[in-house]
Amino acid sequence: MQRISFSERPDWRQQAEALGFAFHTFDGEPYWDETAAYRFSLRQIEDDIEAPTAELHQLCLALVDLIVEREELLERLHIPRFFWDHLRISWRRREPSLYGRMDFCYSGQGPAKLFELNYDTPTSLYEAAYFQWLWLEQQRERGGLPAAADQYNLIQERLIETLADLGLPQPLYLAAVRDSLEDRGTVDYLRDCAVQAGLDARFLAIEDIGLERSGTFVDLQGHSIFSLFKLYPWEHLLEDAFGAAIPASGTRFVEPPWKALLSNKGILALLWEQHPGHPNLLPAYFDARPSAHLAPGWVRKPLFSREGANVSLHASDGRRAAVAGPYGGATIRQACQPLPCFDGHYPVLGSWVVGDSACGLGIREDRSLITQDSSRFLPHFILD
Repeated sequence: MQRISFSERPDWRQQAEALGFAFHTFDGEPYWDETAAYRFSLRQIEDDIEAPTAELHQLCLALVDLIVEREELLERLHIPRFFWDHLRISWRRREPSLYGRMDFCYSGQGPAKLFELNYDTPTSLYEAAYFQWLWLEQQRERGGLPAAADQYNLIQERLIETLADLGLPQPLYLAAVRDSLEDRGTVDYLRDCAVQAGLDARFLAIEDIGLERSGTFVDLQGHSIFSLFKLYPWEHLLEDAFGAAIPASGTRFVEPPWKALLSNKGILALLWEQHPGHPNLLPAYFDARPSAHLAPGWVRKPLFSREGANVSLHASDGRRAAVAGPYGGATIRQACQPLPCFDGHYPVLGSWVVGDSACGLGIREDRSLITQDSSRFLPHFILD
């Protein structure tokens, strides 16, 4: 694994704008960054990223099977009691999932370590699935990379296949917060994939979803919503005034209700309880157990948080980092595994799962040890 400097394509910003990648720059700072890229060997990708992702995904599914039958585990994850039966039904029906992302610490040596699961509302999807593949193709065409260079990236193909197989009533509504540029870009990309899969796919701002007296969710024209992809966290939906109406609404959700378990940082503690010593897991414990043994150094994470918000890090070498944010409540502590440093940059590897298949990689990097919403996205390639 190497970080290699590249010359930017002179027209990449124009291409991004033309292709709807409107969030390539935030507040004047680059989000998409192609001044460098990460190089991997095929063995590193297949053995150290793809294989552990596939294995951990299966361990997560087995853990859902355990959690839904044990009320004490639902309580430890702070799942609202009114949602328990609906969540169980969703799992017992094996309502299909579309996608998720695992974030790993990996230096090119030794086993990758799982930092967390983003299994409900993962973003950085368009840039991982499409724009970095376009970068690879154009680098090969322009001589920046040899023709033999490849990329770990079957994300778009798998998205289209999986959307076609979900068996959802149509139309499929895809919803996001109206004023979030990144969320809208992600949902627009998924809508395009859904159209390629042969679905009737329609965008709807999350704020425009209504509730009929009958208990059915509707769009602005009063049409019933029987299928809804929502780029909006389950925990926020369940806190909403309409949250209690979800179980009886008749709406099929993507991600399905059982994914609320796997978007919860408490899953990291439960995975460690079930599989202590697993080479790809870090010791993790609910903070309610202050006497639990941890290796020197720890990271505290709220059960419900995103983009590094409200995470604090105390490394064993004395380094400290913390990110403010809106999240509070229960937390876990995870053993600190400092990210590798490449010329002052700290990369996190996002390994994508679509359906039940590990299928691609996206990399975010920062000059801080905590990856957050302002962290840059860099492309990668495979070349032995």
